[in-house]
Amino acid sequence: MDNRDEVKAFLSSRRAKISPEQAGLAHYSRNRRVPGLRRSEVADLAGVSVEYYAQLERGNLTGVSESVLDALSRALHLTEAEREHLGDLARAAGPARRRPPARQVQIRPNLARILDGMTEVPAFVENGRLDVLAANPLAQALYAPVFADPARPANLARFNFFNPHARTFWTDWARAADDTVAMLRTEAGRDPHDRALSDLVGELSTRSDEFRVRWAAHDVLLHRTGIKHFQHPVVGELHLSYEVMELPADPGLTLVAFSAEAGSPADDALKLLASWAATHHPAETLNRPPATNSQPTRRIK
Repeated sequence: MDNRDEVKAFLSSRRAKISPEQAGLAHYSRNRRVPGLRRSEVADLAGVSVEYYAQLERGNLTGVSESVLDALSRALHLTEAEREHLGDLARAAGPARRRPPARQVQIRPNLARILDGMTEVPAFVENGRLDVLAANPLAQALYAPVFADPARPANLARFNFFNPHARTFWTDWARAADDTVAMLRTEAGRDPHDRALSDLVGELSTRSDEFRVRWAAHDVLLHRTGIKHFQHPVVGELHLSYEVMELPADPGLTLVAFSAEAGSPADDALKLLASWAATHHPAETLNRPPATNSQPTRRIK
């Protein structure tokens, strides 16, 4: 992943998304040959010369100041995620840093014990490439179609774009696909020299047209909190709140935990799922059709 190419594509794609009206320009030509703003208009809004902005959009962010980055963010109406991504691109454009050889990440025993101790909530640890490095039993049951594939570590991006079960596992597959690509794009901005990430993106781009189109959009996402919507093959429709927590002692790793309000249908479904997980293997979910609201799931004895 070439940082200059990424900078060029990101800035030009954000410029193309902002209309003169959105930018607050009072006077502009109606006969425009480019979508969005012109380079000269972005330069004026950011308070820099056209020549300097053109240099930035050619991919050269080396030495750019925080004040210029802030001005560009305001001019382009960047979201919080896009602002952080632009900052990551600027930092990555600095002097090349020597990185240690890639190695398989090992989950610390203490972290593994914490995961196992979270018996009432699904929780797992992932890296920026969306490899699931450890998961407690309830998370394995929740993500049963993912863990049914024997390949390890399980990778959520490969599942979403290569596994046909993903289309029914997610209530809104298109949204899940968008978010997956945006998270990988965000990670690529943080570390464009991650060879394993480059290989993953190359594999996904080669094998999936739907991934390739989304990757070209240069959208980014801060994956912190929200609600995920599942169509689970055992317990049916399931809506769970999630929190993503960084692990300072394990740079690059995050802990993802799910919860449901006590007494809610989602809470009842999680309890049913825990009961099922105690006696079944995730792969067994693939031998039955997805549960639906019109066909109540048989309770586990």
